[in-house]
Amino acid sequence: MRIQLNDVEPAVWRRLLVPAAVRMSTLADILLAVRGWSNAQLHAFEVGEQRYGMDDDDPPEDEIDEQTVTVLQALRGVTRFTFEYDFGDSWEHEVIVEELTRSDAGLKHAVCLDGANACPPEDVGGPPGYSTFLRAITDPGHEEHEAYLEWVDGSFDPTAFDLGKVNTRLQKLR
Repeated sequence: MRIQLNDVEPAVWRRLLVPAAVRMSTLADILLAVRGWSNAQLHAFEVGEQRYGMDDDDPPEDEIDEQTVTVLQALRGVTRFTFEYDFGDSWEHEVIVEELTRSDAGLKHAVCLDGANACPPEDVGGPPGYSTFLRAITDPGHEEHEAYLEWVDGSFDPTAFDLGKVNTRLQKLR
């Protein structure tokens, strides 16, 4: 799978191997782990005409609980779908199934193969907020410069990507 965060520059993407037998809820955990986000917000998948989401207090009537369906069952031939995280910030991701493969050994957990650029800090305000954040941290004269740098512990490199750290987070999902 290739997952890309929509409406963000520079483009933030990851390429993953994901076991087809995992539940959609686990796929959500995987997608958030590769972002480095905390999974503290609501999220949902749009796969074809079907919506899969969290078992929360007031789900939409036609939404299927993501814990009840595996990735393979949900996709059923669909090779492109969306994942939205944090309905307030509206982080929308495009997910593309690039290839279906089989392995005699069987894939036990997700693995990140590649990616580019740092994920925006969580709660930065969605794509518009991230754009403002990037302008502010690179402009010492910006009124929010110091506050944003303090918020991210002094520095943020939008071009950073550490494959080892991403895979370490994925290993913890076992």
